[in-house]
Amino acid sequence: MKNQLIHSNLFVDRELSWLDFNDRVLQEAEDENVPLLERIKFLGIFSNNQDEFFRVRVASLKRIVKYSRKSEYELNKHFHPKLILEEINRRVISQQIQLARIYNHLLLELKKENIFIINEKEVISEKHKEFIKSFFNDKLRTYVFPIIMKNFNSASILRDKSIYLAVLMRDTSNTSNSEYALMEVPSEQLSRFVVLPEIDGKQYVMYIDDIIRYCLPDIFKSFKYDEFTAYTIKFTRDSELDMDSDISKSFMEIMSDSLKQRKSGNPVRFVADRNIPDNMLQYFYNKIGLSKNDSLVQSGRYHNFKDLMSFPDMGKKHLLYQSIQPGISKRLENATSIFDEVKKKDILLSFPHQSFKYLIDLLREASIDPNVKTIRMTIYRIGKNSNVINALINAARNRKKVFVFMELQARFDEENNIKWSTKLQEEGVNVIQSIPGLKVHSKLILIERKEGRKKVYYTNIGTGNFHEETAKLYTDVNIITANQKIGAEVAQVFEMFEASYRNFSFNYLAVSPMGMRPFINKMIEKLIHAAKNGEEAHAVIKLNSIVDEKIAVQIYNATENGVKFDIICRGACILQPSNENINIISIVGRNLEHSRVFLFKYGKNEEVFISSADWMKRNLDRRIEVMSPVLDADAAETLKQILFTHLKDNVKARHVNGDKNNMFVKDDKDAFNSQKEVYKIIEARNDL
Repeated sequence: MKNQLIHSNLFVDRELSWLDFNDRVLQEAEDENVPLLERIKFLGIFSNNQDEFFRVRVASLKRIVKYSRKSEYELNKHFHPKLILEEINRRVISQQIQLARIYNHLLLELKKENIFIINEKEVISEKHKEFIKSFFNDKLRTYVFPIIMKNFNSASILRDKSIYLAVLMRDTSNTSNSEYALMEVPSEQLSRFVVLPEIDGKQYVMYIDDIIRYCLPDIFKSFKYDEFTAYTIKFTRDSELDMDSDISKSFMEIMSDSLKQRKSGNPVRFVADRNIPDNMLQYFYNKIGLSKNDSLVQSGRYHNFKDLMSFPDMGKKHLLYQSIQPGISKRLENATSIFDEVKKKDILLSFPHQSFKYLIDLLREASIDPNVKTIRMTIYRIGKNSNVINALINAARNRKKVFVFMELQARFDEENNIKWSTKLQEEGVNVIQSIPGLKVHSKLILIERKEGRKKVYYTNIGTGNFHEETAKLYTDVNIITANQKIGAEVAQVFEMFEASYRNFSFNYLAVSPMGMRPFINKMIEKLIHAAKNGEEAHAVIKLNSIVDEKIAVQIYNATENGVKFDIICRGACILQPSNENINIISIVGRNLEHSRVFLFKYGKNEEVFISSADWMKRNLDRRIEVMSPVLDADAAETLKQILFTHLKDNVKARHVNGDKNNMFVKDDKDAFNSQKEVYKIIEARNDL
C-alpha cells in the first residue's frame, strides 16, 4: 500500500498528509505537559476536524469514485481515489481506537482532580437524582421530540452535525413486544455537559445524552414498556453545494437553496455505538436508507466529541492554560489618529499576540473621520456578533461610501455571511456578492481619504479573517500602510470585483488567479540563479498547506540546485524531505498557526511577503488571493525573527513526512517553545 500511495518517495497524498496533521492534534491531547482540561479540548478539536474532513474531502473522493468525474486526481496520477479511501478508512479506525484510549485515560486523570463524569447508571445520590429530574423538567424536556420509527419515512429530516439516541423499548414480561424510537440530542440548544451539585468536595458532570437516558421512562410514560435502552448514532453528510443554474435567481437565492439541499446531502459516514444489537443496527440502517457501500463506523458510547471543546472549566484554573493578555501597540494605544501614525510608518499587527481592537479602532475612526470618503473591504469569515460589521454600518450611516465584497461561498459560514450581507444592504452598504466557481479569499481593507486636494489610500493587508473570536487563537499578521503604490494596486483588486473580474497588471502585489503562481515561479528561479552562482539561496516558508504538485516539483528542482528550503507547514504537505536542503516541520500547540509568511534570500537580496493564500491549486488558480511585499524594514525584520524562532522550536515542532514523520523535533538544548517566544518578540517590538 505504501508504495502505491507515495510516488518515487517524492509526493505524499494530500488526504493522508492531512490525517497526519490531525494525528498531531491528537498528540496534544496525549501530551502530559499540556494542562488536563486543554487536553480534553484537543480531543474535541480532533473530532471536529475529522467530521469536516469526511464532509468535504471524503465526500469528494466518493463522488469521484462513484461518478468517475474528472478531477485534480487525474492531474496527479500517483494516487488512485479508491486506494486513498481504503487507506483513509484504515487510518481513521486506528485513530478512533487511539481517541478512545486517550479519552479513557483522561477520565482517570479527571478523577485524580475529584472530577467525575458519570452516566445514568452511576447516579446513586438522592441529591443528584432530584437535580437531574428538575433539570430535565425545567430545561431539557421542551427540546426532546422522539420519532417512533414505524412512522419514520425520510432520512432527510436527520441533521448532519447532530447526534441521535436510537431507543429500544421493551416489555420484559413479553419480550416480543418491543418498539424503536429516535430522538435528537439538543446539544446546540443546551450545553452537552451538565454540572451536577458537588458532594463532599467531589465534582460531577453528566453528558446531556445520559440525562435523557435517565429520563426515558418519563419521556415514554404513555407507552406500556418497562425497559428502555438507548444507543448513540450520528451521520456525516456530503457538504458540497450543488449550485442551481437558474438565471432568474439571484446568487444569494441560489446559495440559500443550495444550503437547504446540503442539509439532506448523501451520508458519507454512519457512526453507531458498537454495543448496539445487530438486528437493531440493521433496522435503523435500512430505515434510514443506507446501503452496504456507505461507511459504517462502530464507535464508543459517546459521539460528537467535538463538544469537548466546550467542556466546563469546573473552576479549576490550574487545569487550563495560563491566561495571556494580548499585548499593546504603543503607537496605536493612545494615538490621536491612526491615520497620522500610519503616515509616519507602516504598522505591523500580530494576532493573538496583540488585540484585535486596533483593527476595530481603524474602522471606527474611518467611519467618523470627515475626510474619509470611501471604505472597501473583503469578508470571507466573520463573527456572529461582529464589531467589524457594526463599524461598517456606522460608516454608512455617516454617509461614507462603503463597499463590501462578501464571499457567500465560505464553506460552513454561508448562512452567517448571507445574514450579514442582508443586514449590510439594509443599512445602505454596497455589497458585492460572489459568483459560482470563483472565491474571494483575500483579506483587504482600503480606506480612501481626502487630504488637501489629494486622494490618499490607507491599506490593510492580512493573512487571516477579520474575525474577533478566532483572532484570540489563530496567529495572523496584518500590515497597515500608507504606501500609495500598494494602495493603488489594492484599489485595482477591488476594481476587479466591480468590473467583471477583468485582469489587471500589478508591480508590487501578486494576485491570483492570474499572477501569484507566476510570481512564486519567479522567486524560485531567483533562488536557483543565486545558488548556481555560489551565492546564498534560502527560503523560509510558513503556511497552512502545500499541496500544489507543480510548485512541489519546482521546490525539488531548486533544492537539487543547492537552494535551502525551511518549511513550516501546519496542515497537509505533499512534499517529502527528499534531500538535505529540505526541512519541513509542523507546529501544533496552544495557538493555531494560520499566518502565511515568506522569506526569500538570494544573493544580497532579502524579501519578506505575507499572503492570504496557501500553496494549493484552488488558492492559486480558482481564488482571488493577494501576496504583498513587506516594505517596512522593521516589520520585515520582525517577521523574519518570528520565522527563525519557529525553526528553533523543540517543544511543539514535529517533523513532516519522511522517516521521522510526526516525531517531535527534539535536541539536547533547553526547551524552546516558539509560540511562547513569539509573544516575547511582539512585546519587545510593540512600537512597530
